[in-house]
Amino acid sequence: MSETPTPESAIPFPCDFPIKVVGKKDDQFEQAVLAIFKKHFPNLAEGSLKQRPSQQGNYLALTITVHAESKKQLDDLYQELSKCPEVVMAL
Repeated sequence: MSETPTPESAIPFPCDFPIKVVGKKDDQFEQAVLAIFKKHFPNLAEGSLKQRPSQQGNYLALTITVHAESKKQLDDLYQELSKCPEVVMAL
């Protein structure tokens, strides 16, 4: 019996996809993250960014909703975010 091939992604593309990125609360973090997002999503919509500071105010969570065309586009974005020293976590 042969196995059924697994689909590349369970997410139907294109789609709107929210990504949360956490880092120290400073201007450098936000600027670095936005630069990475704009590199991968040059048509990033104005209202796509939401900010939420941590309870102590030391960290900032950015939720950015992008219009993703493919799994590769999201994978490339996550890979670059994971290499950014200002980023503590990306979900």
